[in-house]
Amino acid sequence: MHTLRRWWHDTAGGLPATFWYLWAGLLINRAGAFAMLFLSLYLTDARGASEALAGTVVGAYGAGGAAGVLLGGVLADRWGRRATLLAAHLVTAGLMVALAFSRPLILIAVLSALVGVVHSMPSPAFVAAIVDVVPAERRSRAFNLQFWAFNLGMAVASLLAGVLAEASFTALFLVDAGATLAAAAVIGWKVPETLRRSERAADLQPTPGVVRPRRPGLHTALTDRTFLVFVGLTFVLAVLTLQTSTIMPLAMRADGLGPSAYGLVVALGGALIVLGQLFVPRLIDRHRKDVVLAASTALLAVGFGVLAVADELAVYLGAAVVWTVGSMLAAPPNAQINADLAPPQLRARYQSVFYLTFPAAAFVAPTLGGVSLQYLGDRHWLIVGGLGLLAALGHLFAGPPRERHVAALHRAANREATPPVDRVPAA
Repeated sequence: MHTLRRWWHDTAGGLPATFWYLWAGLLINRAGAFAMLFLSLYLTDARGASEALAGTVVGAYGAGGAAGVLLGGVLADRWGRRATLLAAHLVTAGLMVALAFSRPLILIAVLSALVGVVHSMPSPAFVAAIVDVVPAERRSRAFNLQFWAFNLGMAVASLLAGVLAEASFTALFLVDAGATLAAAAVIGWKVPETLRRSERAADLQPTPGVVRPRRPGLHTALTDRTFLVFVGLTFVLAVLTLQTSTIMPLAMRADGLGPSAYGLVVALGGALIVLGQLFVPRLIDRHRKDVVLAASTALLAVGFGVLAVADELAVYLGAAVVWTVGSMLAAPPNAQINADLAPPQLRARYQSVFYLTFPAAAFVAPTLGGVSLQYLGDRHWLIVGGLGLLAALGHLFAGPPRERHVAALHRAANREATPPVDRVPAA
């Protein structure tokens, strides 16, 4: 019993109530966000669209997501986290109802692009709110739980989507809208605004005697070299991770393995995350974040590199265990470093730039990966593994200067937070 209590404390102890309401909202949001998983099937089976047109509409959804990430970051720093989350969820629910009853393909395409925008808007606000309310020393466990909730929700969504799609595509969209409204209700009822007025980017006043050529904004994140190096390394990690959903199915088909085998590999990864993610904090909390990221990226590199010699399902399953453990270890320090590098008044904007890596990787991974697999065959996986090992070295080299940069940011923030002391002249 003592061991269980200690594990629970190390995994989830000491987190404020607001975090748990945010966590619950995220879990409901992800568990109910299943309609767009079946968008291409809905378009081809129910609306009679060609495969090319269906791909274009799905692409419009993805493009909307890239725009929504940036918009959500700006609004979360200007309006506040709660207002942005509520607006995004309520608009999403309305668009889902509209999609349920829309028939013209052009209207469905426009609505899908708009759903892409509002689906992505909450991500920066969710993370920025977590950073606002969770003390720095407990953020690793908070981000670990966030990653676990996200994957658990996606697993539930995948199961529900298949059942609902078999029954009715209209029900698929309507139940999605209902789940989105439920998440909005939790946020509206229990989550206060976490952005302090003194940290609102729109309310920042120039300091007397200090010349600032530009008001802090999105451009600040886009010109922060230390931050951009970290974003670049995260982009490589995202490209590696997306091999499972973009290139690996093609490689498995070439090896004579069918869709059921691919489903088994994906299901194994999801099960490992759901069962094992809660044990990650005790493994990594005593180690430097750059070392953990280097190790996790190296595991991803080895896992995908092994596929160069894979031709049986057992090898794919073993490789999946290796790269899934790498993904599990990477999630908490990735989010924590991102939070550490962001000035308080620009937290959501920094989050939005960070989250751009994922739609960018979703474009690069299948585009270049397909060409690489076609012309290089199994050597594609050696290139993927080599890229991952280079990124692992990049984390080791970038880690120490990044930590110094973070320490300087903290010292500057402490100086600004300390009120000046009026000196009384000596008599």
